[in-house]
Amino acid sequence: MRDDSPGLFGSPPRPRVVPVLVPMPAPTAYSYAVPEGMAVEPGSIVQVPLGPRQVIGVVWDGPDAGSVDPKKLRAITKVFDCPPLDRNMRTFLDWVASYTLSPPGYVARMALRAPAAFDPEPMVEGFRFSGIEPEKLTPARRKVLDLAADGLSWTKSGLAHASGVSTSVIDGLVKQGVFETVFLPPPPLVARPDPEFAESRLAGPQKDAADEILEGVRAGGFSVALIDGVTGSGKTEVYFEAIAETLRQGKQVLILLPEIALTANFLERFQDRFGAKPGEWHSDLATKTREKVWRQCATGDIRVVAGARSALFLPFEDLGLIIVDEEHDPAFKQEDRVFYNARDMAVVRARISGFPVVLVSATPSVESQVNSQNGRYRRIHLPTRFAGAALPDLHLIDMRRHPPERGGFISPLLLKAVGKTVERQEQALLFLNRRGYAPLTLCRVCGHRFQCPQCSSWLVEHRFRGQIQCHQCGYAEPTPQACPECGTLDHLVACGPGVERIAEEVEKHFPDARTLVLSSDLGGVKRLRLELEAIANGEADIVIGTQLVAKGHNFPLMTLVGIVDADIGLANGDPRAAERTFQLLSQVTGRAGRTGRKSHGLLQTFQPMHPVMQAIVSGDAEAFYDREILERERAGLPPFGRLVSIIISADNRIDAETHARQLRQAAPSESGVAVLGPAEAPLALIRGRHRFRLLVHGRRNSDMQGFVRTMLANGPKERRSIQVQVDVDPQSFL
Repeated sequence: MRDDSPGLFGSPPRPRVVPVLVPMPAPTAYSYAVPEGMAVEPGSIVQVPLGPRQVIGVVWDGPDAGSVDPKKLRAITKVFDCPPLDRNMRTFLDWVASYTLSPPGYVARMALRAPAAFDPEPMVEGFRFSGIEPEKLTPARRKVLDLAADGLSWTKSGLAHASGVSTSVIDGLVKQGVFETVFLPPPPLVARPDPEFAESRLAGPQKDAADEILEGVRAGGFSVALIDGVTGSGKTEVYFEAIAETLRQGKQVLILLPEIALTANFLERFQDRFGAKPGEWHSDLATKTREKVWRQCATGDIRVVAGARSALFLPFEDLGLIIVDEEHDPAFKQEDRVFYNARDMAVVRARISGFPVVLVSATPSVESQVNSQNGRYRRIHLPTRFAGAALPDLHLIDMRRHPPERGGFISPLLLKAVGKTVERQEQALLFLNRRGYAPLTLCRVCGHRFQCPQCSSWLVEHRFRGQIQCHQCGYAEPTPQACPECGTLDHLVACGPGVERIAEEVEKHFPDARTLVLSSDLGGVKRLRLELEAIANGEADIVIGTQLVAKGHNFPLMTLVGIVDADIGLANGDPRAAERTFQLLSQVTGRAGRTGRKSHGLLQTFQPMHPVMQAIVSGDAEAFYDREILERERAGLPPFGRLVSIIISADNRIDAETHARQLRQAAPSESGVAVLGPAEAPLALIRGRHRFRLLVHGRRNSDMQGFVRTMLANGPKERRSIQVQVDVDPQSFL
């Protein structure tokens, strides 16, 4: 408690001491003195001294440290004028830190990523009619006065725009004293969405699904619904009704999307339904815009945010609903500093605050499927496409029976289908989840392979840019003309295809077709948005793309999808390989025929009898999930077991391996939990650091966090050259 009583002989009251979380990897908050006259509470965002620097921190929960002499502590230097993080948000941040085994300061830092937003935005200069008539009343001035006569305040640009005049007209009236200067609060970044702006057009199964979702929203309290519907089934329109109801209740909404920076189509659909776009939150936003979004979320001026995974840590004033669209997408997993899955943490945030969360996918994760089967999630299934559109007819091309011509990668069957599609003035999509021109370049004389000097990965040729590049660390060099090993000129050969090489093959067969390559390394977000818009407008005949094209885009003229290498995702030891391949290929083939045109999907494969391929072409997703769930259960893999990945990296291989072995020896003896390894990670070298991995495997009810905490506490102390990364519930095994 705070001691406000006077000291002996009228001495001043003893200053408070409060815990403050700072953005450091410390396991607990630091204690700071509160200067006399300064008011702080748990959640207050403050500035404190830390060593020689001033850093941002947040006053945390816990009793005042009454036994600590405030005179020996450094004092808080500033309290920012912004809403404090509420108790639910602080509880959520503590939960994330505990579950992910991350320093609490690093987790709190994710909620404090816009420092300039902590102080109020400056007031905006505005004008109000003073009652004085101008010396000369022109038609332009009459327009302005007719609009401003009610005495309301306007900004100069707003009044000029609304009146249909230039700002010089306003300036002239100000000089004559017709308008007086006032200061206005800054305008909202986006207009408030109107839940009644457009009527719902849902009918049939979509209407039933929306009604079921609305039951949970109107009932209030925590609940999880899983909207599971085929591509193009109207899932977005269904959850728009849940958003509308939440807005009617006066609460805010968060929509998490895996690639918000590229989903201009989604933003337009939202505006068509609600009359305004949502606030955006992603890494490509300008700094000033991010600051405004952060501040206006905290003040409640922004009612809906559509954002990437980090939007989960925005300080909403009154959040009442979270939508996680494409909930299966691996992009929701962060693998840097704080390793977390935004889908799972969204459920936690909703449970702590007591409001609904809606998960959405055409190909749900196995974890969500099991939760719906067990009754933990309410499953809402949409088996048909919206407005009666048919799903594409899917067929396998056995590459052993229908191989491409020498030097090519596209089967004659797929080439023929592409030709017919272009003749009908429709669009074809060729999908290959591999960037660049070729994944490997070697010398055909001496066999030298171009490898990254800092990573255990090959350098990928990017012929459009004239570079060979590492996709792990970003190292790049100009494409060489001669082999650096033997010096031979013009004997370097590209091995395997990337999207650029497929484009080269397509242009050879269809020289008159308009071809467009869609890949994340061929331009920034603005260029990609323009290209997606061009495809939607029919300005390309053949699109060659990576997984970017699987992100829920709507291409009205696309009637053919060809998968160049359907086997590519199955060629690794990832326990989720089959699930990921099924999801990706289902999403990609779902780009075809979304507006009702007859459509086709052709999958090139060397494994036509693989369960994934059979499930996709048969359309029997339930059979695939049943088989995958059974295999997971037999092996004790998630969601029937628990995994924690521990990556140990060091500047040299011996240090990394030694530290990993010592850490393994420090593991406690606990029934039902096993430590596998250490073994070299599949990518054993990244950015010059050698990597070893331990994998902790336990039962579903095992205390994995407690086990790993004990292991780390009993293990060797970390040195500066050695890093230990803990990933609870890993999604990647590289």
